[in-house]
Formats: sequence, structure tokens, C-alpha cells
Amino acid sequence: MPEPHTHYFEVEMRLAGFKNKNLDVKMPTWAPGSYLIREFSKNVEAFEAYAGGAKVPATKINKNTWRIASGGKDLTVRYKVYAYEVSVRTSFVDATHGYINGTSVFMYPDGHKELGSTVTIVPFKGWTKVSTGLSSVAGKEFTYAAPDYDVLADSPFEIGNHEIFTFETNGVPHEVAMYGDANYDPKRLMADMQKVTEEAVKVFGEIPVKRYLFIVQNLHNGGGGLEHLNSTTLQATRTTYGTERGYEGFLNLVAHEYHHLWNVKRLRPIALGPFNYDAENYTNMLWVSEGFTSYYADLIVKRSGFTTDKEFLDDMAAGITSAENSPGNKAMSAAESSFNAWIKQYRPDENSYNTFLSYYSKGAILGMLLDLEIRKATNGAKSLDDAMDALYDEYYKKKKRGYTDKEFQQGIEKFAGRSMDSFFQKYAYGVETPDYNSYFATVGVQLVNVNEGSNNPLLGAGISLASGKPMVTSVTRNGSAWQAGLNVHDEIIGMNGYRVTDDLNKSILSYEVGDVLELVVNRAGQLMIIPVKLLKDQTVKYQAQMLPNATEAQKKQLRAWLDPKK
Repeated sequence: MPEPHTHYFEVEMRLAGFKNKNLDVKMPTWAPGSYLIREFSKNVEAFEAYAGGAKVPATKINKNTWRIASGGKDLTVRYKVYAYEVSVRTSFVDATHGYINGTSVFMYPDGHKELGSTVTIVPFKGWTKVSTGLSSVAGKEFTYAAPDYDVLADSPFEIGNHEIFTFETNGVPHEVAMYGDANYDPKRLMADMQKVTEEAVKVFGEIPVKRYLFIVQNLHNGGGGLEHLNSTTLQATRTTYGTERGYEGFLNLVAHEYHHLWNVKRLRPIALGPFNYDAENYTNMLWVSEGFTSYYADLIVKRSGFTTDKEFLDDMAAGITSAENSPGNKAMSAAESSFNAWIKQYRPDENSYNTFLSYYSKGAILGMLLDLEIRKATNGAKSLDDAMDALYDEYYKKKKRGYTDKEFQQGIEKFAGRSMDSFFQKYAYGVETPDYNSYFATVGVQLVNVNEGSNNPLLGAGISLASGKPMVTSVTRNGSAWQAGLNVHDEIIGMNGYRVTDDLNKSILSYEVGDVLELVVNRAGQLMIIPVKLLKDQTVKYQAQMLPNATEAQKKQLRAWLDPKK
């Protein structure tokens, strides 16, 4: 990275021992953990190959493969990668730091992902630190060893002058590489991250790595994380630590990505490893890999003492409210949402709300319900923790492979003590609405729909004032606006003879179900009048409340769920 302000990494790859007259090298098309074809080869420039110091022909034969006329000789390949996308899924370099996410920078010889490699990082002058999950090569500065390409691709690098903090969990050293100024208290943050990791370990009982790395990038605007084999990259807004809610949100992100150390990086659907980096790797089970992880993140933060029972239950109720109010919840199952991640999760449009519900949110709900089901079936003796730990032992440790859809269900059934086919078919592979209170009763909690009995109208359209004009940004399936024919990108100019300058959803609060709004709309330069008959608001708003007559057994189950150490 000799000129980091130009946003280029310069890569030299040395290949030895290949005897064929031609050698193909490939660049992955996607990053594991982020299920979208990103076409990383689009950022490659100046690809050249040399044998014995002489340049040899190299031809790009498809979108991500270069064929080198090696003549069976050892090769040196050089290329540049433009890296200026701020994301945990891609690579980035500027005058302040460099970040490498392996699949967007490192190529591999086709058919030989099993080969090990040695990586030397040459930081820009004045940069003194490199943090990565790879093992250092003794006696060589900034030099690291990877046993195969999968490990290399799954071990990001943070390069620059970042702060480095450390703590231990269960005797395992944890490093935190903090890039960017932010309003955190290092002592408090390290202590709290340690609490989160200690609580997370209790689910599986062991840390399956000798060292773990958190790369934290503090940005003007940032958010999200990506899991790796023995590390993670987290991005946060640099002011996020300044409020309790923001701070808890960051700890939740820590818990989520750290839980992936087990769930998905080791306990995984059979389709997710070894990876095909050329194309989509389809699975129905992201609702477990990501959704359960979201559920556990909330649970781990609660068990670590950073949220109250009420806050945890309020968040669960809010998640169920959001899901049940989404038309996509009835259009696509959790399994379909997982399978369609490659074309829907990271490519939303104005109609996604009507057709798609994220496997994160739906999976979190299903994970919670299965947890409560197992606790009920075993009178609190077992939980989802035990089922996940047993699946981890069976498939990661013993069989050393991923699980099939059926095998995962069978693993749950062993602890539920009965067939769970109805649950999986209705709620994971179907779109039926669970009887939530039949599950929550186990822990003495009930969901109450505070909207029940109300007779308020609902427009069923999202309105944005970002452009200075009231613009329709979404239309809810079968709502008032949908049935009237209001379109996304319509500009609302007037209503019932008056100019509209605000969000129409505020204005209709003074109207009743059945009233008709005469809207004047600008649609692509054409003025038109659209009558909208206001329909009843059918949305739910759940609150979680303790049952007034909760038994001691139910209260005991609640404590075992949310505070098992008490």
C-alpha cells in the first residue's frame, strides 16, 4: 500500500511447484457470512505474471479467472486491488488505515484451495501495527501463515496505528484492535466485552480457538459486523458509546458476532463449507445460523447484566410486533427467506416489505419459541442451549461436517422429547402465525395487543420528506393506499382541497375509518386525483406482561431462562 490515499493494495503472489503448462488463478465472487455475489474481480487492475523474471502471457478467461501460460515454471503474479468501500464485507485503504477482507484481495490457484501460504504485509511508512487472526511466522515481521485458502480468506487484517487492548476469557487471550477516535472508556469497554464473551462461552462450554481478535472500526457513520474463523470485524458510529442504549447496542453486536464463533463458523448448515467461491451456496437454514444468533445476542447481553428483564421482554415483543405487521411475513417462510438471501436480503427495493421478512428477525423469534418449548417439555431441566451444544458436539466435533435440515430438526427433537415436525412445517417452512402465548406461558409471561379493539384508520403508505416534498416511499399490501392505487414515487401535493407539506400519516389522525381522502398527486409530471378510502388499522402492537397469577414454577422458569446463574 505505497500510496494509500489512492486506495490501492498492491499484491504479489508467488506460486511454486505447479507443473502444468497453464495455471489458472481465481478471485472469489463473494465473502462468506455475507450472502451476495459481489464480483470482487471488478476491482482488480494491472494483472501480470512472470516466470524466471520474464513476463508470460496471462489471459482473463471469465469474470474471475486468469489463465497464465506458466510452462510448468514457478510464477510471480502481481496485481492491484482498488479498495474504497466502507463495509465489513469488503476491503478498504486510505491515508489513515488499511483493512483487508481476504476474498476481496487474495487470489488462489484453481483447484488448490487446500495449499498453505505465507503472507507478508508491507504497511505504509509510519504505520506500525498489523492485527489478524492468522498465526505469526517466528522471526519475520508482519509475516503470517495460513494452512489453506479457506483460513486465509477468513482472516481479515487491520493495518495502521490503531489502539490494541487485550483481555482473557477462560484462559484464552482476546485482542481488540480499535481503529478511529471514539467516545469509549477502554477500561469499562474491555471489562464489559469480557463479561459478554464469558457469558457466550457458557452455551457451548469451550472456546474452540487459541486466540480471538475483535477488529473494531469507529466511523462517522457505521454499523454491522462480520464473523470469521477466530475473529470478527465490527463497525460502529464513533459516538455510539456515549448513550446507554448505544453502548448496549454495541455490546449486542459483540455478542452476536462472538456467538458466530460456534454457530455458523463451526456448527453450520452442510451447504456452508467448504465454500464454492465462484457461485451462490444455497441453504434453507440461515434462520438458524443468523436468526438464532440474533436471539442469543439479546439473551447473552441480558444474562451479562446489561439489560433488565423488562427491556429484554420489550425487545422480544417489539420483534414479534414488527414481524407480524410485515406483509412479507405471510408471503415468505423463514426457510425461503434463507434460500433467497442471495437475491433479496442485500438487494431490497420498495416492495421488499410486502414480499420478504429477514431470516434474522424471523429466526430470532423461532429460536426463542424453540427455547421455551424445550424448557416446557423438560420442566426447565434442558433448553435450547443444550440442544445447540449437542449439535455442536455431534456435527462439528465428531462428524466434522455441517448438518442437513432434517438433522438439525432431529437435534431439537431429542431435547423437546417429541416430534417437532408440526412446528418446523408450520413456522419455519410455512407462514402460519404461532400461538405466542402458549409458549410464553411457560415463563409466566403474556403478550398483550394494545391495539386490539381500536378503530383507527391507517393509510398504509410510507411518506418521506427528505427531498423537501411529501414522497411515497412504500405501499403496504392490501392497505388503504394499495387498494386506491397510490404508487411509490408519487408526490402528494394536496388533500381534500388543501396543500400538503407534511407526512400524510399525521394528517389522517383526525379522520375515521371509511372516510375518503381526495389526494392530488404528481406522478412523473402528470397531475391526477386519487380517492383513498381509509381502512381500519389492522396492525398489532404487543407488550410483554407478567401473568398476574404466575405460579412459582413459572417464575422459576423465567429466572432459569433470563438469569440461569441466579
